[in-house]
Parts: sequence; structure tokens; C-alpha cells
Amino acid sequence: MKSPKPLTPQQVQFFHEEGYLIVPDVFAPSDLEPLRQKLHAEIGKKARALKAEGKLKDLHARIGFDRRLAALYRDSAENGNAISRHLEGLRGGGFHAPEMFEVIAHPKLLAKVASLLGTKEIVASSVYRIRPKLPKLGRGDVPWHQDSGYFTALCDNHLIITCWIPLVDATVENGCMQILPRTHTGKVVTHHTGGNAGFLVIKDENLPGDPRRSITAACPRGGVVFMTNRTPHCSTPNYSDHIRWSLDLRFQSADVPSNVGLWPKTIDAEGNADAAFYEKGNIACYPPEADFLVSSKKTPKLVTDYAEYARRRETYDQTKPNFSVVRRWPASVEAKPAGRKSRAKSVKA
Repeated sequence: MKSPKPLTPQQVQFFHEEGYLIVPDVFAPSDLEPLRQKLHAEIGKKARALKAEGKLKDLHARIGFDRRLAALYRDSAENGNAISRHLEGLRGGGFHAPEMFEVIAHPKLLAKVASLLGTKEIVASSVYRIRPKLPKLGRGDVPWHQDSGYFTALCDNHLIITCWIPLVDATVENGCMQILPRTHTGKVVTHHTGGNAGFLVIKDENLPGDPRRSITAACPRGGVVFMTNRTPHCSTPNYSDHIRWSLDLRFQSADVPSNVGLWPKTIDAEGNADAAFYEKGNIACYPPEADFLVSSKKTPKLVTDYAEYARRRETYDQTKPNFSVVRRWPASVEAKPAGRKSRAKSVKA
């Protein structure tokens, strides 16, 4: 079996100059099919559990992966939200499976990440975000933000790569991302709480660039949008008739602060971890979530397998996250949802 191809020097240069890179063929569509099938099965499993509780009547079992959750939501927003929350992967709870881990640790993806980081010593976050953006549902719109807005200030000057992976073709019509290029080299700008669906938001006056200069990050299934942690981006409404499924993953160099190997030593009856855990955990870019070594040539025996990955997720999920170790932003009730205007074209390197 051939080794996966790294990125070209031109692609790496584009990423560091522009703050993002769209690679349309990281995966073959078949590489993502096990995860799609597992998610579809998980929707059915959760729907059957809700039916057993008397909360749901129609399982919509004959509807495909790209539309089934939307049909369940139309019958009952409460049921649709319950299934979405189960799938989204927040912290250690909800859905996780070998099929998910296989995407995170996929050699094709890690080869590209290694090119951008300049090292094969790679740490991944055990927590991902699965985003089923339902048609014509405003909750799925994500306002302008930088991912560093969610991290500790300690990591502002480190590179943390977000890999945005669509599980269907991501288009303007179904709500792909918008990105502000060449605005990632300055400081992390002021964010506010109170954005759509609880997201952080950058107000227009605080954006490090003109939103009219944003690019539309259309990306086919099998492709990946790579971004830095300081790249401003947002997500627009889904006007199509199907769900825009996507996946967010995070990677960083092993030299960047992380909590690899760090475990909460004591947890009280209310789920609070001992103070020393959070004191040490404060060196991580996002202490409430478990990091793990996903690639290493120096210490290959320490690379995490699925069983260890699942154990770290579940252990961290038992603790109440101390979000005080992450920066606090001012509240705002004036934040506007993400706009839709952009240079309506894909920029591929």
C-alpha cells in the first residue's frame, strides 16, 4: 500500500498566507461511507428509543441519511434536537464509535495535517463536532468567529488546525462556510457571547477584515477545508431540501500545550475534579476536553488506539468542565447572524 500523499509546497504556502486551504480529494467517498452508515444507524437507534418512551410515532426508517433527521425534526422539534445533541459529539458524551476514530486517525488526513504543521508529532482532540445543518432551520447558522475565541489565551500564537469535513457535497445552497482570507496573522479579536444557538460571535466592527471580501468555501464530499485557529469564518443558512452534514476535527503539534496523559485524579459526588487537575490542565488549549497523541515517529508506542481514545473521552465526560480556565468574553444581545454575501465562488489551492 502506497503512503498517503502529503500536500504540495504550493498548498502549504497558500494555507499559511491565506489562513485556509480547500483540498477537494483528501478522501475517497468510500472512506467516509462507514461513518455515514454508522451515523444513520445511530439515528435509527435513538429514534427507536424515543418511540419506546412514547415520544415518537414514525421512525421514517425508509428515508436516507441525507434527509431522515430532517423528517424526524419536522414531526417533533424536541425529538429532532434530542437526536442532534446525541450525535454532535460535545465533550465525551453522545455518539462515538470506531468509525469516528478511523476518520480522525486516517492516514490520508494525517499526511495533510503533518504537511501543514511541519511535523508528524501530532496531537488530536478527542472531541469532535458533528453538524447536521437541517434545511431552513436557523439554529444551524454559525456567526463569525475565530476558533481561538473558544481556547485559552495561552494558545493564541500557536497553530491549531481545524479540519472541516463535509459528509455530503457542501454548496452555497446548503450552507457551506464563508471564510475571511489573510486575516489570521493578528491578535484574536474581541468575541461576544449571545450569538445564534449559544455560539460566540464577532461583531461587524470587530472583524479583522471586510466580510464582503469573504470567500465561499464550497467543498465536495471527500474534501477537507483546513483552517488556522485565528481564521475568521461563519456558516450560512441551508436553503436546500437535504441536510448538510459536516464534521469538525482539531489537530496541533505535540509541542503545543495539551493535556495528553493528564487525568483527573479525584472526582467528588457532584462531578467536580480536584483543583490540581485544573491547575495542570490550564496548560492545555481547551482544558475541558481530552487530547491524545494520534501520530508520532519519535514515540510510536504512545500513539492512542480506539480503546484508549474512548476511555479518555468518557473519563473527561465524568467531570464538570471548569470553563473559568478558558477566557471570558462580554455578553451581547446585539449580535447579528452570519451574512450571506460573499464572492460567490470556491477558492481551491
